[in-house]
Amino acid sequence: MSTPTPLARVADRDEDYARLGVKRGPVEPWEDGMRTSGGRGSYEWWYFDAHLEDGSALVVTFYTKWMLKPKGPEAPMIQVNLDRPGKPTVERFVNAKPQEFSASKEHCDVRIKDSYFRGDLHTYQILVVADGLTVEAELTAQVPSWRQETGVTYFGAHDEHTFAWLPSVPQGKVVVKITEGNGPTRTLSGIGYHDHNWGDVAMSKLLNHWYWGRAQAGPYSVIAAYLYAEKAYGRTELPQILIAKDGRIVADQSSKVRLVLEDLFTDSNSRKPVANRVIYEYTQDPRVRYRVVFQRSQTLLDQRFADTVTGIKHALALLLGVDGAYLRFSGTVTVEKYEDGQRVEQASDPGIWELMYLGHVE
Repeated sequence: MSTPTPLARVADRDEDYARLGVKRGPVEPWEDGMRTSGGRGSYEWWYFDAHLEDGSALVVTFYTKWMLKPKGPEAPMIQVNLDRPGKPTVERFVNAKPQEFSASKEHCDVRIKDSYFRGDLHTYQILVVADGLTVEAELTAQVPSWRQETGVTYFGAHDEHTFAWLPSVPQGKVVVKITEGNGPTRTLSGIGYHDHNWGDVAMSKLLNHWYWGRAQAGPYSVIAAYLYAEKAYGRTELPQILIAKDGRIVADQSSKVRLVLEDLFTDSNSRKPVANRVIYEYTQDPRVRYRVVFQRSQTLLDQRFADTVTGIKHALALLLGVDGAYLRFSGTVTVEKYEDGQRVEQASDPGIWELMYLGHVE
């Protein structure tokens, strides 16, 4: 009896590599260049975040268009979120015309109006000029670029649709300069991260929800994600994980991951179930396992998609049952290593992670 074809799978076959033009082994600079046309039927973004020495969290994303509207024409946009301890969130959007956008296919070099996001897998420069806020960042990799197999997940019995993820800088040191209005420029250092995503259909058609996070904990660097496909794709669970120690990757096989959600509650704004503890258990072999714990201390962002529009559009979104939400958290991330059942290493540091709900709670 033949095994059913999975409705969602990581592209890991030889023919997948050939089709995508990707080589097994190290990531190449062109992979962080533009991977779509930018036109109708696609979306793409380049993402950066940093946890800074004063406790601030900074997130910058350059979009070819909003990820939930791939059928639309190119609509370049930048989103910036700056969260500082004890102060209101600073959020800025830069919306541009297609002629104000450009992106290289040879390496990461994305330009929107007077802002840019560029780099070569090792060093990146980011500049955002946005309505009284200027952000300059330089990110230098401490962990090599990584992808799970080709970096692409296919959806459908015949690989009809694509969702791709490339952690170009899983962890790096960052120096950020922030200028607000006519105020002084503040220079802060910290730990940063950059990844690159693209696809060919609205993510809400493919994925119901996911947890995603990244952190440094002592000598360890972690990227961890757990994605749940929509009902049409068998509700397939798609784990992805990278654990590195002292800049060297020590664990990255998704088949060895188990997700545990603890201390669940219903968020009062989004009405989504949220776990105060998100735990990734990784069994490397019969003797060795890792445990990564994301312990929530605060919610940085809690946004219902229906609330991102106003007036008649807001009423229509509610009428049509738009139920998506995005939540971003901060807290403590702990990495533990066990050998023969005994904990032999433990390290903790601050981290940032998210819960994205594109579909209804099942």
